[in-house]
Amino acid sequence: MHHRSVAELMTRDVVRARRDTPFKEIVRLLAENDVTAVPVVDELDRPMGVVSEADLLRKSTDQADPSGMVPVPHLEAWERAKAEGSRAEELMSAPAVCARPEWNVVEAARLMEAQHVKRLPIVDEADRLLGIVSRGDLLRIFLRRDDAIRDEVTEDVLRRTMGLAPSEVTVEVRDGRVALGGSVEFRSLIPIIERLCRSVDGVVSVAEHIAYRTDDARRSPTGT
Repeated sequence: MHHRSVAELMTRDVVRARRDTPFKEIVRLLAENDVTAVPVVDELDRPMGVVSEADLLRKSTDQADPSGMVPVPHLEAWERAKAEGSRAEELMSAPAVCARPEWNVVEAARLMEAQHVKRLPIVDEADRLLGIVSRGDLLRIFLRRDDAIRDEVTEDVLRRTMGLAPSEVTVEVRDGRVALGGSVEFRSLIPIIERLCRSVDGVVSVAEHIAYRTDDARRSPTGT
């Protein structure tokens, strides 16, 4: 049982900009390649930052309304610097928040959430650009077929990890929702099984109706 790695999900043919790429060239790169952001790399192909559509749109928000009806919004100093920028290094959000190809989906998703970014450049040991992964790429794990999820739960979670026979716990998967039934020897096994099933890539939810034969969670007053 393992989470899919970033290397399995990332885009390898990365559209990128150089630090001196002009504003209009970045707009063209986004439009022609149907992407919403590009990493900005230095002379050694190491990510310095990322230029997104949001970064470029600051140029528009800084323009006065010809009718005079909409006031120019107040911009912080860093926002104004971007709005007035004309090259990638002036427009990008920096530093680049990067990940490694061996990271799993959970690690990448947690970094995106913590850093409030929508994509991560993927770099090698020398910090050179290898690929890029987006939130959409990470969500692709939820496109896994139900039978593939069921096989992983049955073989990897129940049989290999928990040492249970196929006849002990039944597994049904529909649209990524896992339903567990059957019976195990000890009550304490049930939350472990549920937690491991939730960790399988592509699982949306887990509902368990597993019976137990021995309530090993109970303790006598003497602690024996």
